[in-house]
Amino acid sequence: MSFPVTLDTDLVDRFHEQGFVVTPGLLSRDEITRYGAAVDAEVAHRTASDSREIAEKSRYERSFIQCMRLWETSSVVRELSCDARLAGVAAQLLVEPEILLWQDQALYKEAGGEATTPHQDQCFWPIGDAPLVSAWITFVDVHAGNGAMAYVPGSHRCGRLQVVDITHSTEPYDILADPALAGAEPELVCAQPGDVIWHHGFCVHQATANNSSEERRVFTTVYMAQGYSRAKPWPVFPLDRAGVGVGELMQGEGMPQVWPPPDDLPRVPESRGQATGPQH
Repeated sequence: MSFPVTLDTDLVDRFHEQGFVVTPGLLSRDEITRYGAAVDAEVAHRTASDSREIAEKSRYERSFIQCMRLWETSSVVRELSCDARLAGVAAQLLVEPEILLWQDQALYKEAGGEATTPHQDQCFWPIGDAPLVSAWITFVDVHAGNGAMAYVPGSHRCGRLQVVDITHSTEPYDILADPALAGAEPELVCAQPGDVIWHHGFCVHQATANNSSEERRVFTTVYMAQGYSRAKPWPVFPLDRAGVGVGELMQGEGMPQVWPPPDDLPRVPESRGQATGPQH
């Protein structure tokens, strides 16, 4: 099957070398407007009862407002999370024939929001070394002053490092000082609406503070290769909902196959889980 968007070999090679790449203008401005409005509506609905000022929130909540699995509650967001262009890019970057949707989430950094602590995503989940990539989609211009992402080039090749407690319920591990990184510094990546930044599950990354007067509105989709087994027993909603035990293939309800693209959008699971983060 041909890909809706075919990546240059150089871009794929760069992803494997540095752990992150940008696909400029992958989504049109009209699509960004439509999908942005749908994500805005979901975030507003899920946080409607929270009237706290940002100063009253926890350190984690000051980093971003996190709303998860929006594809399960919005038909418009479902189109975005299951878009064949995104899924096809994920398949090419991971060099895998079949791709599942692991999760999606809105990460809105409020005006005055704090920097996001450097970390690896994949270490939070009991999925072992299953190939995994995140698509970071912004609905606004993103720069150093309002919450741009920064990635440590090549850090994904270090594999699983110590877990970082980004909730700050304990003192978080200083992953940038890990000897495996050999002093490498995060590289800032600015983006415009329609651009998609892709990063490997083990790529160390962070985001700057939002010192602007506007909210940084970002949506992410996380894709995982099909055919890999659960590695650890610790709780995680997507696997527990689907009844996937240790050593069993990670598949089932809530983890739909998105590449090759199905004929129809996936069925919405009956059990929804938490509406906002952090995920437990």
